[in-house]
Amino acid sequence: MAGAVPAVRRRVAAVLAEWSVSPEIVEDSLLVVSELATNAIIHARPPAVLRLSWTGGDGDGTLRVEITDAGPTLPPGRSPAGIDPDEHGRGEAIVHALATRHGIRTHPAGITRWAELVAF
Repeated sequence: MAGAVPAVRRRVAAVLAEWSVSPEIVEDSLLVVSELATNAIIHARPPAVLRLSWTGGDGDGTLRVEITDAGPTLPPGRSPAGIDPDEHGRGEAIVHALATRHGIRTHPAGITRWAELVAF
């Protein structure tokens, strides 16, 4: 899994550039993608699927980031072996701080975590 999140960030950065997403939200969007992807890799069963959507024109609009995984590998409150709790666990707070809206949807296929960032 080493290198998976940086590879996802590079691909997302390229897509955001193709879509002419407002530069004011690109860095925040990449951080949100990193946090959601890291969560799926560390805490969930595969596969993890990333979906992006951009509604708007050049510059202004809403970027929606969704990552769906197959659900948690451990019961709530337990961390995988070898994970230092001082180094992890801030991702949800980061997403909350950067996103205009965010949430979690549980469904038969697993869990989808999503965030929306709005550019004005």
